[in-house]
Amino acid sequence: MIIYGVAILAFCYVIGQLFGEFLGKSIGVDANVGGVGFAMLLLIILSDWINKKGYLDRNTENGIMFWNQMYIPIVVAMSATQNVRVAFSSGFIAVLAGLVPIIICAITIPFLAKLSKNTQLD
Repeated sequence: MIIYGVAILAFCYVIGQLFGEFLGKSIGVDANVGGVGFAMLLLIILSDWINKKGYLDRNTENGIMFWNQMYIPIVVAMSATQNVRVAFSSGFIAVLAGLVPIIICAITIPFLAKLSKNTQLD
C-alpha cells in the first residue's frame, strides 16, 4: 500500500529530526543539525534493506517515490526556517558541522558515479 511508503518515510523523518536535535544539543548549538539529511540517509538504507528482503511491493515503493519527488521543495522550505546567524555565531563547531558533510559528499559523488557505471539497469 502507498500509505506504508509514507509511513516508512515519516518514521525516517522523525528519527532523523531527533538525531539532528540530539547532535545539535551535544555540540552546543541550539538548532537541528542535519536532521533532514539523516532522515534521507536512513530512508535510503531502510528502503534498500526492505527491498533486498523482498518486503517492498510496488505500491509501497510508489509512496516512497512520491515523497522523494517532493524532497527538494521540502528541504528548501525547512532550510528557510533555520537560523543561520545563530549557527555562525555559535562558533567553529557549528560551521564545521555544516562543512564536513559537504566535503564528504563532494568526495563521495565521483566514487558513486563510477560505481553506478559498473552496474546494469534492468
